[in-house]
Amino acid sequence: MTTSFGGMNIVNRAAAATAGGAGGGNRTVLITGVGKGLGRALALEIAKRGHTVVGCSRSQDRLTSLQSELSSVASSPQSDSAVSSSDRHFFMTVDVRSNSSVEELARAVMEKKGVPDIIVNNAGTINRNNRIWEVPEEEFDTVIDTNVKGTANVMRQFIPLMIENKQGIIVNMSSGWGRSAAAQVAPYCASKWAVEGLSRSVAKELPSGLAIVALNPGVINTDMLMSCFGGSAALYQTPESWAPKAASMILNLTAADNGASLTV
Repeated sequence: MTTSFGGMNIVNRAAAATAGGAGGGNRTVLITGVGKGLGRALALEIAKRGHTVVGCSRSQDRLTSLQSELSSVASSPQSDSAVSSSDRHFFMTVDVRSNSSVEELARAVMEKKGVPDIIVNNAGTINRNNRIWEVPEEEFDTVIDTNVKGTANVMRQFIPLMIENKQGIIVNMSSGWGRSAAAQVAPYCASKWAVEGLSRSVAKELPSGLAIVALNPGVINTDMLMSCFGGSAALYQTPESWAPKAASMILNLTAADNGASLTV
């Protein structure tokens, strides 16, 4: 799913976030790309805090595995949930590259859970290390279609619902490489610069009560980082150690954060 690289932090809010999240009661959080990496770790952390998770992935097997793990979280002594995981959370196989697939997700979410309070556009991919003229066309298209069009598809389907509900927070996962650049990952850099620009532009279109932010998660040891850094990816924090900080930050976002570029 989404990771990030590069050292430039526009805003660092991790220290400001509290352990639980603003607003008190249960919220519904939609996360794309929950099959592995950051999305999976974030889903587990948010569920552990008693919030409802709506998640999607292209892999049904990974969704089934996540649902099973969430069931164990719900039944653990640390969980105060009186609602079973199967009833509280909702998962669906979705390809965010397809607008019609995301449209089906929106219909199902509205039927099962209502308008999400928070959306995290986490689904993402990266090209194999290569100079731009050596990146196959199909690989370039996959990066752009997932990271940029996928984010736009989710916003297209869910922002009108949030507007009608008069509230909502959208978090678009960016990257340090959406604010800087590196060789051999030009398609990925281009896609994350696009996410930054898309987020800032759409922020100017939202009515009061809503917010959209671009969030650089930091450098985390995921499959995507390994594809770039190889074995040295193991030197960086795991998604599981990252998730508590990210969850606190995301749950504390408000309409006042609209248009911000943030870093965990």
